[in-house]
Amino acid sequence: MTTITETPVETLAPEQSRLQVLRGIILGRPGTIVAVVIIGLLCLLALFAPIIAPYDPLTQSMLKINRGPTWENWLGTDQFGRDVLSRMIYGSRNSLIFGLTSPFCAAIIGTTLGVIAGYFGGVVDRIISRVVDLLLAFPELLLAIMIAAVLGGGFWNVIVVITIAFVPGFARVARAQTLAVKQEPYVEAAISLGVRTHSIIFRHVLPNIMAPIVVLMMLWVASAIRLEASLSFLAIGTQPPNPSWGNIIRDGLNNIFGSPWPIIGAGAAITLVVLSFNLVGDAVRDALDPSTSE
Repeated sequence: MTTITETPVETLAPEQSRLQVLRGIILGRPGTIVAVVIIGLLCLLALFAPIIAPYDPLTQSMLKINRGPTWENWLGTDQFGRDVLSRMIYGSRNSLIFGLTSPFCAAIIGTTLGVIAGYFGGVVDRIISRVVDLLLAFPELLLAIMIAAVLGGGFWNVIVVITIAFVPGFARVARAQTLAVKQEPYVEAAISLGVRTHSIIFRHVLPNIMAPIVVLMMLWVASAIRLEASLSFLAIGTQPPNPSWGNIIRDGLNNIFGSPWPIIGAGAAITLVVLSFNLVGDAVRDALDPSTSE
């Protein structure tokens, strides 16, 4: 008499969503967890600056000029007697606003130009590509300095400057991705069926090119914060007396040997925040493109 043995049937685990993959990547890397905490603290400082800051960042005092760190002023004061810690807390607002707004605006403009160039091709592609190549010939900081020198400082001018500096990168990535998606069978089928162009772009092209755009936008948040600090250091970004991490470092140069704490504090803040956004951007890249993770 023969007995029939049952072989176990392997069941495939359900595929994880990109959000679940991202959460797993963040929770699986101690460095990324620390980066998320730092970014969260930055957001809290920016939102609740009037409550957290011990002093008004614009209040001057002739009796407290260039003081070192004390229990009253943890990071000392600047050449106008203003509390450096309060100015750094308020300066986090500029870093967060410029860091999020400029890459977002650049992503919209650059993606639009890249999709138009890649989808329509021909003369439109050549014109847009030549303009993008011209802008890419200049490093981001040099291009931002040139534009800022023409427009001047100020809140909206700085946003425009950083946005223009980032547009060519988004346009190049969007164009390359659009050229690849345009060759896919489902796009060719939609074209042959007479589907309207705007429907093809919004239903088929944009959803399939958004992953690298989102990754690039996350990575360039850090670059926008660094670029704004550089422009403010050169006195063509956030204009005094408004606080910015860049102009705090510039003001600290006047008393670098007497009290280097403003430079150390603002420099450490820029370094930690930029590094944190880069780590989170790497995690987003690995989640949206698993082939890049090891």
